[in-house]
Amino acid sequence: MNLRQIEVFRAVMLAGSVTGAARLLRVSQPGISRMLSHVELQLGVRLFERGKGRLRPTPEARALHREVEQVYRGVQRIDACAGALRDGAHLSLRVLASPSTALEVVPRAVSQLALQFPQARIYMETALVRDMVSQLVNNEADIAVSTLAIEHAMLVSQPVGRWSLTCVFPAGHALAARRSVSPRDIAGERLISFSSDTPQGRLISDWRRQHAALPSSQIEVRAGQVACSLAACGAGVAIVDDLTARAWPTDRLGFRPIAGSPTFEIFAVRNEGAPSSFLAAAFVEKVAAGFRELARPAGGRARRPAARP
Repeated sequence: MNLRQIEVFRAVMLAGSVTGAARLLRVSQPGISRMLSHVELQLGVRLFERGKGRLRPTPEARALHREVEQVYRGVQRIDACAGALRDGAHLSLRVLASPSTALEVVPRAVSQLALQFPQARIYMETALVRDMVSQLVNNEADIAVSTLAIEHAMLVSQPVGRWSLTCVFPAGHALAARRSVSPRDIAGERLISFSSDTPQGRLISDWRRQHAALPSSQIEVRAGQVACSLAACGAGVAIVDDLTARAWPTDRLGFRPIAGSPTFEIFAVRNEGAPSSFLAAAFVEKVAAGFRELARPAGGRARRPAARP
């Protein structure tokens, strides 16, 4: 018996008549009668005694019905499982994020995902590129959001946003009067820089070489958050990514874009050999939407901090 035949047989057993079964299934009575006759012929067993508009099940029908009910309950469990999957039940997502993306955009995407799929389990941690590669290749993580391009034969990358260089300084600093700053504006400041062996340090060093006006640094750091902390304490100004700068309270730290500075892509990275769940796809879209929101013009103009009078 196929599932349709099981459904018709069960409806007849429940309703006790062809008319009632047709009403339950919202189909025609002749269709029910033909299906029953076909099932009996196929099984070689009489299932019902017919008379006075009623169908009386035979002992064979009752035995079959007991088995059918077990199948039906199994189908219900499958249907319930399918419905639960749509809500994220039985699904998990392991997210890695570069430190700067983990300050605002990725947490917001995770929060939105958790609200949309309340039964899903989500794990998030920050990671450096080398750790991202290792965990993705070994299927220890499902998706990574990286501010640096990752080249690996087993991984595939999808651009989801962009980041750029910005200058951070203590709140109330004279640079806050400008809409943007130039290397020449930074030349007279004490500069907090990244160590040359960090990815940010290499990117900024490449850019600094084009601008001899930039001063040498007295303080070196390995993380943008540390650079912002030092700048907020008055140790100098720093060149960091705009994602880290945006995450700081404006009453302690100010920032302005650097005119002519390069921009870099942000990527969602996954293992090409591991199919993504719809949970992962929804997460990537939310991350991309978050970056689009950051880049969206405010009032039809480029989004940027307001200059002081």
